[in-house]
Amino acid sequence: MMDAASLVAQILGESADLHDAARSTAVIPAAEAAMAVVETLRTGGKVLVFGNGGSATDAQHFAAELVGRFTRERRGLAAIALAADSAIVTALANDYGYERVFARQVEALGREGDVAIGISTSGTSANVLAGLAAAEAAGMVTVGMTGRDGGTIATAVDIHVNVASTSTARVQEVHRTLLHAMCELIELYP
Repeated sequence: MMDAASLVAQILGESADLHDAARSTAVIPAAEAAMAVVETLRTGGKVLVFGNGGSATDAQHFAAELVGRFTRERRGLAAIALAADSAIVTALANDYGYERVFARQVEALGREGDVAIGISTSGTSANVLAGLAAAEAAGMVTVGMTGRDGGTIATAVDIHVNVASTSTARVQEVHRTLLHAMCELIELYP
């Protein structure tokens, strides 16, 4: 049986290896996504970001960094995490089904030129895909952050940021780093 310290070291090594792999595959699309956000914010638009479970918390974290601040004092930036309001999420799930919880909010809040960021470690979350489809129909820029091979989301978005791993935990770790890098880029361009 592996001792606790060895397991922690193994996990850190796996995460570091996946971060290193992402340097050759995810850097350009993450930068493109950040610049799409910059452009929409410059023109008075907003960012809608969404996902399930850990990806929902990543969406909330990203929105909080934009509305608040990441590393620099600046004006608040318009970003909304669509899983954050439990009353809306549960009402929509009850009335329309869970598959529509993000799409309905995108229909209500999204406008042409806004940016929608859907996060799904599997790349196949039906409600994230539906939210991105609603965003595309509204003329929004669509960004998918995925794991594995990108799933159905990979071909459904304008910008695809993929972390090619089957480990949900490791994908989430790299997603968080990429979201932080995007925040830092966004703050460079007021």
